[in-house]
Amino acid sequence: MALGVLEHPLTRFEGQRAQAFRDLREVMSAENYEGAVRCAVRLHAELPDKTRLERNVVLVAYGGGKDSSYTLAFVRAMQLILFQIHGSTFRMRVATNRHAGMPRAVMENIDRAYRALNLFDDPECELLLIDGQQVKAFDVDLPQAADVVERNRLDILMTGHRTAGDARPTFCNACNLSMVNSFGLAAGHDGGVDLIITGDSKQEQRDYYLWVSRLARRFGLQPKPEDRRGFKGFLTALNNISQAYFADIHGDAAVDLIAEHAISTDVRTGLQFFSIYDDTAYASGDHWGLLTEFLGFTFDDIAFSFTESDCGNPALMAHLRALKAERCHGRTYAQGLEEYVDFAVSLMHKKEFPAQLVALVRERYDGEGAAGRMRAAMDAYAREAYGLTEEHLATMVHAPFTEKGTRLAEFLRAEHSDLAADDVHALLGGSLQDAGLAARLERISGLTVSQLQVLYGSSLRLPTLAPNSGELIDSILDGDPHKQVIRTQHTADGPVVSELISGR
Repeated sequence: MALGVLEHPLTRFEGQRAQAFRDLREVMSAENYEGAVRCAVRLHAELPDKTRLERNVVLVAYGGGKDSSYTLAFVRAMQLILFQIHGSTFRMRVATNRHAGMPRAVMENIDRAYRALNLFDDPECELLLIDGQQVKAFDVDLPQAADVVERNRLDILMTGHRTAGDARPTFCNACNLSMVNSFGLAAGHDGGVDLIITGDSKQEQRDYYLWVSRLARRFGLQPKPEDRRGFKGFLTALNNISQAYFADIHGDAAVDLIAEHAISTDVRTGLQFFSIYDDTAYASGDHWGLLTEFLGFTFDDIAFSFTESDCGNPALMAHLRALKAERCHGRTYAQGLEEYVDFAVSLMHKKEFPAQLVALVRERYDGEGAAGRMRAAMDAYAREAYGLTEEHLATMVHAPFTEKGTRLAEFLRAEHSDLAADDVHALLGGSLQDAGLAARLERISGLTVSQLQVLYGSSLRLPTLAPNSGELIDSILDGDPHKQVIRTQHTADGPVVSELISGR
């Protein structure tokens, strides 16, 4: 579809937008540009006010990774195309959910993308940063919120101890729920939005709704019948799930912490999604120049970790696997690291990552001294991002305190042979008061005695090839594709066994 001559009076922003349009048009492929034109026409038909387009507010979630960077550029093209046609365009609200695992490099990628697309100077572009339950204007220099960092740290430790450091639940359960909450917060902010633009297909959207509905029904967490419709109903069901999940993880007594994980449901009734899925291509190799040269996207050593380009946590997942091999199985750190890298690279191939990115990851972890370099880098990142030491993480993969300390004796023999298991059991069971022992356990675990006592009374959930037993912590990632059975050893000279691992 070709664009005709402007038929509407010029505005004072027309020059800036015209230049932004020319710049973006130059770097988009003909196929993707034509897709943006088709998509813009479809979007116009969905907007409630088709004459005063600036009265329509459209939300785009932007995580700062390679795929969402391209999505942002595509939607910006749609915004500029409608301005070229109609002389006005929709208001684009861009929201980034920030968590402690988002390194500074991701914020810098976002900032460069905003500048390349001329979003900071456009009055119809609203750039938001979601920190926990707070909505802020985006600023690359805004420091991480201390309360968000502490909440993320506790979620990792408490879930990690429940699952012996199983990568996906340890890092992703809480993060995924937080991401949905950011949708609700951004969609309800300052009068709300009219549409949410997504890169998911309609089938993927239906699958999400069905997953939440089934999960809520399975655990008796469905909203009232009158509150189940639309996106608002989806958020309400997921809030019920979130509250139940964090009560299980942190204990019913952690009322304030559970409330901090609430999912916002204050959005307009009938709020709809608009999918760009059928009009664009997502393979990053197809728009490499737009991504790296025009948007200035860089693949940082921490921010780009395996299948993620906006989060350092997958590198920590590899670190946990390596620590488990070394500290629990009597093998070497490098052997555990190699197992995870092979698994994660297989995920990259399944997701059709460009060959140069797969090679970049392989190079990072291969060669003499690579394991030691990555170990030092991950230790530094865990400290800086979450305040976690290697001792905290090593203790977590042992999971010694959960389920009445079922693994406690083994852990103490391996790591703290001077401690008596009976004393630790008595302290966590509440029959012993010992300030010195309490301080020692808090130092090695990063958790308070009261939090360790919650773990002591909770079940240990280990990865299994069998169907899960029906606990919520298992079911949140039931059917998750980011898992694989590998062949490994649980002792240095032991038999080769099958094990299910997860990650990103």
